[in-house]
Amino acid sequence: MKIATFNINGVKARIGALTDWLETSQPDVALLQEIKSVDEGFPREVFEDMGYNVETHGQKGFNGVAILSKFPLEDVVRGLPDAQGAGREGVDDEEARWIEATVVGEKAIRICGLYLPNGNPAPGPKYDYKLRWMERLYARAKTLLEREEPALMAGDYNIIPQAVDAKRPDAWRDDALFRPESRAAFRRIENLGFTEAFRARVQGDDHYSFWDYQAGAYDRNDGIRIDHFLLTPQCADLLKDCWIEADVRGREKPSDHVPVWIDIAA
Repeated sequence: MKIATFNINGVKARIGALTDWLETSQPDVALLQEIKSVDEGFPREVFEDMGYNVETHGQKGFNGVAILSKFPLEDVVRGLPDAQGAGREGVDDEEARWIEATVVGEKAIRICGLYLPNGNPAPGPKYDYKLRWMERLYARAKTLLEREEPALMAGDYNIIPQAVDAKRPDAWRDDALFRPESRAAFRRIENLGFTEAFRARVQGDDHYSFWDYQAGAYDRNDGIRIDHFLLTPQCADLLKDCWIEADVRGREKPSDHVPVWIDIAA
């Protein structure tokens, strides 16, 4: 099973680029972020006609996540599981950032798609929200591990894990994506027992999944790696490969992100 995560930066604005990519690259499952569409306005028929089952968790003009799957999707959940706590202090689920479902191929895989808050400017309320959201993510991650089943959490984490994951790390020192607290929160989740799929397969620098639209960043390969797969041990045992499809950034009307892929024996 080949699974890709892709921050599309507006499904309607980039519908042509997205369908072209689906046709040429043929993911079995695609996790999309920043669809920027309410559920009712999502062009689901386009993807259903391409053979995908479609589940969305949308929001008007901002955020939004979706799952496109050539396999059946079961037990779909929208929002982190403590969504019923929204409204109490420290919990806010008004932003559509999480969707999960079980994908049933040769094996059943619990797939969680996420769009983690950016957090800038930092420090400040938006950064506090990012760290609170990561605390909630930690709780969900712990539950997934306790089930001892194949599961993954993938998407735009808005986290640069290490200096090697940025072309110019010094330029990001005070950014919410690279602040010590952000990276520590990411490591805390990973250290529960997750495998970060890309670094399990690829080492070294110059591997990025995001390039700003400004100043010819892509042409200069001035990027950062912020789109990640975290796998439970049972899912990591199925991992065959992980890669970044960087050339998608050079196509017509691209997103500022590119797809990141895993291939698993499922």
